[in-house]
Amino acid sequence: MQAAPSLPGAASALHLVLQSVRGRRTPLVVIDGPSGSGKSTFADALVGAWPGPSPELIRLDDVYPGWHGLDAAGNGLARTLVAERRRGRMGGWRCWDWTTSSPAAEVRVRPGRAMVLEGCGSFAAADPERDVLRVWIEASDPVRRSRALARDDGRFDDFWEVWDRQWRRHAARVRSRRRADVVVRVAGR
Repeated sequence: MQAAPSLPGAASALHLVLQSVRGRRTPLVVIDGPSGSGKSTFADALVGAWPGPSPELIRLDDVYPGWHGLDAAGNGLARTLVAERRRGRMGGWRCWDWTTSSPAAEVRVRPGRAMVLEGCGSFAAADPERDVLRVWIEASDPVRRSRALARDDGRFDDFWEVWDRQWRRHAARVRSRRRADVVVRVAGR
């Protein structure tokens, strides 16, 4: 695989992703990177710009089984969603209720539609898929911490360090950034 291009702006990356999936019947785009880097914003823009029927958007925030569940979410989706999709079967996952800290409703997804997976550790959900476009979004530590803590009205504050340490261990172990097809570096707020 070629070295992933580092693009100066999200608009360039969005254009590149859309060009890369053109002509694929049911593409899978996976957007990974650290918390607060802009993955959700990029995913929303991608879905909004998608030509034709919108892809199914799955956010790992709905899947992580609590604050220590980063690895479990990606690995679980690899089995229960992505592998089933590859076989042409309905896949799914169980949502996590962050208010009660317990499992919630089960979600089922029919095959045959483009899909976007977005969240920390989401590259793990696409292993060992080959026909996947992997997008890595990153920002400086101060920028992403500020953005992550601002967006959740204080609910994330007590867990930032726990999540960030878990994320760093995961990223170092699986070398996520090296596996990216597209790299987006977000500057500033």
